[in-house]
Amino acid sequence: MSVLAYDLGAGSGRALLGHLNDRGIETSEIHRFKNEPVKIGERMHWDILRLHHELLQGLTLVKQQGEQPESLGIDSWGVDFGLLGSNGELLGNPYHYRDTQFNGMMDQVRQELSSQRIFERTGIQFLSFNTLYQLATLQRSGSPLLHEAERFLMIPDLLRYFLTGEAVNEFTNATTTQLYNPSAGQWDSELLAHIRISEKLFGEAVLPGTRVGQLRSSICNDLGLSPIPVIAVAEHDTGSAVVAVPATERSFAYLSCGTWSLMGTEIDHPAISSQSLALNFTNEGGAGGTFRLLKNIMGLWILQESMREWERQGQGISYDALLAQAEQAPPFASLFDPDDELFMPAGDMTTRIRQYCRDTGQVVPEDQGAIARAILESLALKYRRVLEWTEQLSGQAFNGLHMVGGGIQNRLLCQWTANSIGKPVWAGPAEGSAIGNMAVQWMASGAFKDIWEARKAIRDSFPVTVYEPQDGSIWEDAYGRFLRVTDSSNSQAGSEV
Repeated sequence: MSVLAYDLGAGSGRALLGHLNDRGIETSEIHRFKNEPVKIGERMHWDILRLHHELLQGLTLVKQQGEQPESLGIDSWGVDFGLLGSNGELLGNPYHYRDTQFNGMMDQVRQELSSQRIFERTGIQFLSFNTLYQLATLQRSGSPLLHEAERFLMIPDLLRYFLTGEAVNEFTNATTTQLYNPSAGQWDSELLAHIRISEKLFGEAVLPGTRVGQLRSSICNDLGLSPIPVIAVAEHDTGSAVVAVPATERSFAYLSCGTWSLMGTEIDHPAISSQSLALNFTNEGGAGGTFRLLKNIMGLWILQESMREWERQGQGISYDALLAQAEQAPPFASLFDPDDELFMPAGDMTTRIRQYCRDTGQVVPEDQGAIARAILESLALKYRRVLEWTEQLSGQAFNGLHMVGGGIQNRLLCQWTANSIGKPVWAGPAEGSAIGNMAVQWMASGAFKDIWEARKAIRDSFPVTVYEPQDGSIWEDAYGRFLRVTDSSNSQAGSEV
């Protein structure tokens, strides 16, 4: 049984074909492409029509390989959206969550409604770019888009609509908006009324595994394909990544590692409490009737931005060479909180890292290796802090940490994470979101009876690298200094998709 998974990240996208047979799951990459934002004037957008084109390219390549997938699914980042007009056409390119027009709106809305009220109704962490604040910004600035809008679709919803003509919202991505009430199982009318957004824009959020149409006949005719059913998978990419965690126990901790790092655990019901609010954790929907109690961490964005900066300056360096230099740099010379708002914007990342270190009285990292080491050590130490908070909120003690996603190819980060938490790290699979996407499609077809049968197949099909903790006392001392430097013990809400 073959299925096609589109996995779209904030920097790139990929199309993978998955085969399920007696030997387990086998995957092959069909197409990989860049996903670069486009800045026009002061506004930053996603190039959504280019993404649609790349999805069609993936289908073309599948056809050239003689494949006819039994279904396809799309997952992507959360919070961002497009609006359709009365004629069913897209109204403008979707805004990028890092667009500066949304700055400051979160604080306004929280003052008007209170953080407690918003969190009680949604269970979602406070991020300055949540959909709630994006829509409030558009409404209060008098955006003509909202005057013409008839339908709200998040990024995977929108791309599915392009492929099928069916406008359907999906549950896991809907929960990232901070506009969905998980207790009521519907969009929150009170929050929408407060920001003066019509409920009519929103459709029922279907659960992962729901069939939501098939390829348009025009696409099938153009590409020479038979109709392919389209499945609403766990369309928030972290939701798909968690499906692919090859856990053997019901109680497990995960870290989905890429441009963003997302750490947490899987629970049956949202953990909406004063403590989870104080620590700025979130309760996002998951597959199989679950929720994801997790926290966003800035992740490898900081390293990626630094590398882009060096490239622009004519000092580009390969990833492997940079990691080799980082390994040779002096340890624990410069530590910082990856979630400080200083590191949210694009551009001049190394300048801001140096500024943080200068302001906190630390060694200022100058060369590329020292900067990379500071980033990776700071991430590993922040992971420990968030893992401790996850245990505290969930009432569980975890034996180790499952790491999935493209970031696990950074062996230094995996090893230093194990050193930091003092527990094993189980790294794999790397294409976690795409594999989880496939697994939900197979659950929809009945090939897997539930999420745990899917996880067993994933565990049996893909290698997992084990990193055992080392240098415990050295990392323990570094953790103490990290807490002193960053004041991480006093959680600061709102600095972390």
